[in-house]
Amino acid sequence: MALRPQRRGRPTTAPARKTKLSQKKRKNNFNFVTTQMYSNFKEQAIEYVKQAVQEDNAGNYVKAFPLYMNALEYFKTHLKYEKNPKIKEAITAKFTEYLRRAEEIRADDSEQSKLRAGLNSAIITEKPNIKWNDVAGLESAKQALQEAVILPVKFPQFFTGKRRPWRAFLLYGPPGTGKSYLAKAVATEADSTFFRFHIATVPPFSAVIGVADTEHQGQIVKVELCSIEPAAGCSTRGGGISSSDLVSKWMGESEKLVANLFQMARENAPSIIFIDEIDSLCGTRGEGNESEASRRIKTELLVQMQNMAAPVHVAPACAGSGEGSDHFGSIGVGHNDDKVLVLAATNTPYALDQAVRRRFDKRIYIPLPDAKARQHMFKVHLGDTPHSLSESDFEVLGRRTEGFSGSDVAVCVKDVLFEPVRKTQDAMYFFKIDGDMWMPCGPKQPGAVQTTMQDLASKGLASQILPPPISKNDFEKVLARQRPTVGKKDLEVHEKFTKEFGEEG
Repeated sequence: MALRPQRRGRPTTAPARKTKLSQKKRKNNFNFVTTQMYSNFKEQAIEYVKQAVQEDNAGNYVKAFPLYMNALEYFKTHLKYEKNPKIKEAITAKFTEYLRRAEEIRADDSEQSKLRAGLNSAIITEKPNIKWNDVAGLESAKQALQEAVILPVKFPQFFTGKRRPWRAFLLYGPPGTGKSYLAKAVATEADSTFFRFHIATVPPFSAVIGVADTEHQGQIVKVELCSIEPAAGCSTRGGGISSSDLVSKWMGESEKLVANLFQMARENAPSIIFIDEIDSLCGTRGEGNESEASRRIKTELLVQMQNMAAPVHVAPACAGSGEGSDHFGSIGVGHNDDKVLVLAATNTPYALDQAVRRRFDKRIYIPLPDAKARQHMFKVHLGDTPHSLSESDFEVLGRRTEGFSGSDVAVCVKDVLFEPVRKTQDAMYFFKIDGDMWMPCGPKQPGAVQTTMQDLASKGLASQILPPPISKNDFEKVLARQRPTVGKKDLEVHEKFTKEFGEEG
């Protein structure tokens, strides 16, 4: 037994065994604390991974990237102290997987930012004002769209269990029957973001790919999408938006424009993507006049619409139960598109690629308006313009315009609106109304003065001249020279398609 001298000379025994036990206990305590601490690092890493995978699957890559990076930092620290080789191997494999995914997101981020900046720089807004009541007839189509767009937003509790809103609608029918008009009514009625993607009808290899408009809470935002240097006049219809800032950097990558459009729709959900004239882009594959850019966009559109039907996948835990297994998230392939609707319109449904046609849950025929609907259209297009027509006159107009499309009725009314102006230009007699205002009349009108519009204008009275109200005779005159634009053969084609693939609207 060892002796330890003391200052006072009193010998004592040193408790060597007790000292060794204390040192071992302290070491065990240190190891326990260390193990617990680095176990917490692993748990924290797993929590970050689950959040990152969830954001990644939802398409929120900006949020997913920093979450992946945080998880990697915690995994890296844990790997330094992990002693179990199987667990270490499993963590290393997952570390590599998440590192690769983070690098992919970072690589795509620069291109995505440039594209998004270009899209945002080519935006103007306008406010639509088309109500459900402005759309004459089409009750079945309106009901189906309400189920898909209005009800999920206003009554989300209706859609539980297996009941899910419709994801994709195809509106088809003759030109001018109100397909685009109906889509605008949806944009007005739904409290959601509205993206309007117009496929321009252009020759192969042309610059224009499409025009995207966005409507958010009553406002439409227009974005023109091009793939190569723009041709002369490459700009949005009515918007005058140049897209030269987009195209030079995206030569040969047209499909990214479509992918970005769907991504913007997800970020602004609930949202609607309206693809006008979809047949111009998504015709039957293998056609000789199809450009490479069109093929890529069609493929990307199919992928995006397929993803809308795929469920979001986030694996709750790593499969397996051995030492090498652990709780890790798995990167899925779906997107959370429950609140994104694709709405498309076409005048030639048979021209659509079969794969594209199958992507649409609902295919609704928008036929020519019936007499009652045409009667309503005449009233809507006249609006508050002064006229002398009675209710029976509108009924007669509805019956007389059999075979007219909604567009035909609109053109008819527009022509009629100019008839009073033409009368005013040709008039030889005017009389005073409401004090100082002058209106054209016949020679037998009490108070008629023989003069012309030019004479009154030369006397400084141009601002005091009013055209007469629209009359039934004005409509008779216009209808005598106007004919329907939709033929019987066109109707037969759409009716045949309805029997094979669609349903009545």
